[in-house]
Amino acid sequence: MEKRRVSIIVGSQRDVPKISAAEKILSSLKVPYKTAIISAHRAPDYLGEYIKTEEKSGAGVFIAAAGMAAHLAGVIASKTCRPVIGVPVNVSLGGLDALLSMVQMPQEVPVATVGVDNAANAALLAAEILATCDEKLRLKLVERRKNLEHKIRNLNKGNK
Repeated sequence: MEKRRVSIIVGSQRDVPKISAAEKILSSLKVPYKTAIISAHRAPDYLGEYIKTEEKSGAGVFIAAAGMAAHLAGVIASKTCRPVIGVPVNVSLGGLDALLSMVQMPQEVPVATVGVDNAANAALLAAEILATCDEKLRLKLVERRKNLEHKIRNLNKGNK
């Protein structure tokens, strides 16, 4: 069985639809992942146990999606030395509360943070991190970028 390489954790069931873009991108790149729903506030001990289990199962990067107080990414980062990518979820205040909760981490406990509701960028960043040690994945990402540029060039054909 192939080990999981990305562990996605959402703070509540309401956040699950917000990470579907990340799951689609990871699937398209054939990057193994697992998604779980665990609240940093309601189940902190379970979260700690889960992180250790995920590390043993091969998680190389964690993606944490949460709204409001959004401490999930920071709590995960406090319990692992693996990269953690925060996805602030717009539940209230346009997601600004969640964004600030993630980007205002104290020194020595980093959390990379993408834009509000931008799980797609979290998945791509996770893949880029993993690609530093995986040439096949790096080539998939290079091809993805080339395709993106090709689409943009095609939009402008005939606009000379």
